[in-house]
Amino acid sequence: MQTGIEAILKGNRISEDLQQIADKIYNKQRISEEDAVLLFEKASLPFLGALANFVRERMHGDTTYFNRNFHIEPTNVCVFSCNFCSYSKLYAKRDEGWELSIDQMLHMVKKYDGVPVTEVHIVGGVHPKMDLQFFADLLKAIKDHRPGLHIKAFTAVEYDYMFRKAKVSAEEGLKILISHGLDSIPGGGAEIFHPEIREKICADKVDGDGWLNIHATAHKLGLHSNATMLYGHIEQYWHRVDHMSRLRNLQDETKGFQTFIPLKFRNQDNDMSNVAESTVVEDMKMYAIARLFLDNFPHIKAYWPMLGRHNAQMTLSFGVNDIDGTIDDTTKIYSMAGSEEQMPTMTTEQLVALIKQVNRKPVERDTLYNVVKDYSEVTVAEEAVFSSN
Repeated sequence: MQTGIEAILKGNRISEDLQQIADKIYNKQRISEEDAVLLFEKASLPFLGALANFVRERMHGDTTYFNRNFHIEPTNVCVFSCNFCSYSKLYAKRDEGWELSIDQMLHMVKKYDGVPVTEVHIVGGVHPKMDLQFFADLLKAIKDHRPGLHIKAFTAVEYDYMFRKAKVSAEEGLKILISHGLDSIPGGGAEIFHPEIREKICADKVDGDGWLNIHATAHKLGLHSNATMLYGHIEQYWHRVDHMSRLRNLQDETKGFQTFIPLKFRNQDNDMSNVAESTVVEDMKMYAIARLFLDNFPHIKAYWPMLGRHNAQMTLSFGVNDIDGTIDDTTKIYSMAGSEEQMPTMTTEQLVALIKQVNRKPVERDTLYNVVKDYSEVTVAEEAVFSSN
């Protein structure tokens, strides 16, 4: 009878070096950067899936989280010109974009009065006239209207610009926003940390060290944050591993990250449209290796509007234990880049059914992963889960 790692990898014929990595993972030993690159280069998808699923189930069993959330995107006008971006308009062409007032954004919040959403996610372009005070006033207006709504707001790129413009440190700026209602920070703007790639795809915005410093400062002040990586464009495997290693090192110090979200590069209507997108096999490898390498990150999330519902569902066998939220067609960032989900919204019933279809346990969470409701024993209405695909 097979036991231990042999049982997990049953049917996988592997080399000695991959066997050594598998043994490390089975024994809860940290894998190295070299190990992770080797996994990208040599490991088969079944091998990676078996290992990543083993780690996922060791950490979370079959529990798969989602939340009830919506997005506010204050503007797509931006002072930066990232080559991969299909979303933003330069300030000189701001008439082609949108700029929302505080009243307009508060009206969006009020649309959810009486609806059991738990989170508003606020990110957008970097608009030179939307400064620190503007966003502080926005946060206060939302909190005054709905105190219990968790505000997860602004990427490190937005923070870096607004703090420099206000001539305050990251700590001073974050304290101001916390006092006005900021609850946590999303992980956007990370892209690829290594300057060799960053200078080619987003040279004019905050660098990797600056991104990490803002998140480290947030953690010091008691905020949790997420982390992302934009993969599948001009980077090499070692660039991905270098990126995740910097995140893992910071997490060792602060323990402030909640989840890692690999973000797939999409090539529609941007300056990198000549770059082919990654395959589904490559996507699943990315999720699996993230789960194996980021041993100190509690959660790995698949952002379903980016991947599409079928592929997001598939990630639940490759280390993912969070599938994001209902979203309610409130974000344009990936739909404008050509994602499968052009009107991203799912009901709670659809999310629950999607998770149950692959024999996982659907659990609604709040932003900080407190359980709101366990749907594993709840019968939900039958709906066409994939009706929009």
